[in-house]
Amino acid sequence: MLTSAKSLSAMTARELMSHEVIAVPQHMSLQGAARLLAESQISGAPVIDEEGRCVGVLSSNDFLRWARGNHHAEKVQCESVTVCSDWQMLDVESLPEDEVRTYMTPDPVTVGPETSVLDLARMMLDAHIHRVIVVDKERRPIGIVASTDFVAAVAYSK
Repeated sequence: MLTSAKSLSAMTARELMSHEVIAVPQHMSLQGAARLLAESQISGAPVIDEEGRCVGVLSSNDFLRWARGNHHAEKVQCESVTVCSDWQMLDVESLPEDEVRTYMTPDPVTVGPETSVLDLARMMLDAHIHRVIVVDKERRPIGIVASTDFVAAVAYSK
């Protein structure tokens, strides 16, 4: 997150990323992953293998793709005052118990921590995505840069 008067264009992924990474194990059930994302109040997360390496990403788009594939997930009433997305209104119990790796988007866009924010923005625009996973040299997630991180950086810059 932006902590100084440094120009946004001079920042790197390390300076903009959220350091708390919620990761989904590739063998977790889709039901379990939906619960994890809902409890964490996030719309997507990196999927990791047994060694902690990023092998995919699971996002609300993957749940929508599953729902559109002629699957009949029950909808539930959103009882909070917040706005709920369609995928958040699916009855988790009606989701398959298959492993996440069956539904995730493989080959996610990943970057190293020294990637410039300008390059990050271009990647996100070109790939039509809302998050980029920041990984170390072993492809283990160390952070996430989401589109909201860009909004926050602009909002809090001087």
